[in-house]
Amino acid sequence: MPDHQLSIAIVGAGMGGLAAAATLRQVGIDVQVYEQAARFARIGAGIQMMPNSMKVLRGIGIEQRLREFSFAPYSHLNRVGDTGEVTRELPMPESLYNAPYLCMHRGDLHDALLATVPANSVHTAKKLVGLDQAKGHVTLTFADGSRTTADAVIGADGVHSTVRDLIIGRDEPVHKGRIAYRAVFPSALMNGKDIGHSRTKWWGTDRHIVIYYTTRARNEVYFVTSVPEPFEGLTRESWSATGDMSQLRAAYEDFHEEVRAVLAACPDCHKWAILEREPLPRWSNGRVALLGDACHPMTPYMAQGAATSIEDAAVLARCLQAVDGADVEGAFARYEAHRKPRTTVIQAISSANTWMREGSGDTSWLYGYDAWTAPLDEPAAHAAAA
Repeated sequence: MPDHQLSIAIVGAGMGGLAAAATLRQVGIDVQVYEQAARFARIGAGIQMMPNSMKVLRGIGIEQRLREFSFAPYSHLNRVGDTGEVTRELPMPESLYNAPYLCMHRGDLHDALLATVPANSVHTAKKLVGLDQAKGHVTLTFADGSRTTADAVIGADGVHSTVRDLIIGRDEPVHKGRIAYRAVFPSALMNGKDIGHSRTKWWGTDRHIVIYYTTRARNEVYFVTSVPEPFEGLTRESWSATGDMSQLRAAYEDFHEEVRAVLAACPDCHKWAILEREPLPRWSNGRVALLGDACHPMTPYMAQGAATSIEDAAVLARCLQAVDGADVEGAFARYEAHRKPRTTVIQAISSANTWMREGSGDTSWLYGYDAWTAPLDEPAAHAAAA
């Protein structure tokens, strides 16, 4: 048994890092979060919280807050890009997977998660530059010269994870020649046109676009695309690069009039390169473990990037609670053994970009999973077991 309260430093205050802070605090762990950004910016992007991640957010205690402002789609709707023909529709009543399906602005979800962590436990402008493990502790060194020590460290610092680079080595992203455009804009600019009651994915031959409302009031429209880009002069992996609306509209000029109406109404957009990474051989080294995009980054095509990081948070807390802080390395190994089979499969399916395009394949293994109750000594539910 430990002779003191376990302390954990979380590197990264994104969705996964804040979710981990919330779940770890619930099991009595002293948590401090370190974020390299000087402040939190409200990036113009939507996010889908599926039933699998909503179950975790329910346990954290923010479900009701999210319900108050989020859009609850009737279904996942898949349509042919030019004709509008429906290829598959999956209604998403709350009773189907015992949790709602909600769409919202990323900034609103981040604010809700941030509110679960005491303000004095979140430290900004802390860019990690070093980790040193010795005598059952980990010392973190930051670019400003400051240091701190914790019993363990969770790297939740995203696709460009410094923690991953320090404990496992640098892994190079793979650019397969695709970029995404995205925008959030007032639905009033649609001049009365309604985008419908569902989250709709419009499929083209070599491109797609996903469109949905981000608010319960339906006063914001969001879209995100995936289009091919020549390998010469590739777009960088950035959430802040500005896109050219004329190029975007030209890329979808052959799509259905409902898609063209959304793009015609949108005043501006951002774009970023969709980079992929292979699954890591391991997620931890000693008393340092990875979470979310730091260990299983994936394309946005299944809307499971943030969702799986939020699942990670609940499982990690359960594994650490089970050992009562006495065997941190064993808890990390158990966490990885349970989570890695699921996230590896999701990475592969998301990369293929075929999820629910047509047919009637099973979705219960994905949306029905409950990170709070899943047996920890078995691999988490994944397609191979469906």
